[in-house]
Amino acid sequence: MAHQLLLSPPNFSIGTQLQTHGLTSNHFPSFSSHNSIITSISHLKQTNNWVSNVSLSKPLLSGVQCRQSSDYFEQSPSKLSSSYSPNSSPGVSPRVFVGHSIYKGKAALTVEPRAPEFLPLESGAFKLSKEGCIMLQFAPAAGVRQYDWSRKQVFSLSISEIGSLVSLGPKESCEFFHDPNKGKSDEGKVRKVLKVEPLPDGSGYFFNLSVQNKLLNLDENIYIPISKAEFAVLLSAFNVGMPLLIP
Repeated sequence: MAHQLLLSPPNFSIGTQLQTHGLTSNHFPSFSSHNSIITSISHLKQTNNWVSNVSLSKPLLSGVQCRQSSDYFEQSPSKLSSSYSPNSSPGVSPRVFVGHSIYKGKAALTVEPRAPEFLPLESGAFKLSKEGCIMLQFAPAAGVRQYDWSRKQVFSLSISEIGSLVSLGPKESCEFFHDPNKGKSDEGKVRKVLKVEPLPDGSGYFFNLSVQNKLLNLDENIYIPISKAEFAVLLSAFNVGMPLLIP
């Protein structure tokens, strides 16, 4: 068939060539009066090597398939509503939250985002059971580049507390107080205080976590200096992670 295309005179009939392949002009109604097709066929006379490698054992355009836009673009998730569930859509990868650690001579600090949690209702909707937060884990040093994570102390930053840190000025300080047993019978027996204040030389900030646990007879104080660069990384992570923590 390639040989016939090369030797066909300029005024050959497109309909004849289509019938040779079992196609009629009804399949391509616009081809019968299109001079550009004849010009393209005439151009094939100068590309014998290319035409010789083309297999015409199947009808023309038989390998062409139209793909829908959904093949190229990820389907947008449905808008958030009272019945939204992060795991309700099959085939959607779950969110993955990655922590960041800072190691110093006296202690180590790990910062991890925690996604909000939901409870299913009988109606099929979901109710917020726990708000998202930023988990700070302080571990005291146990040696050179060694840290005792069995003695770690945890402090969860709420959305508003994260906002206080993000808006903190270079010479400003802030303090947060938590009672994990607030509203329970053991209220007041565990006291956590996180202080963030600038270093005297202005090179960064000082994170100091004080924990008093009367239930375990524990009085722990862990502090770690954070440089300006490290603090900037933390603030950037807070800004990026904030939308993921708000349901």
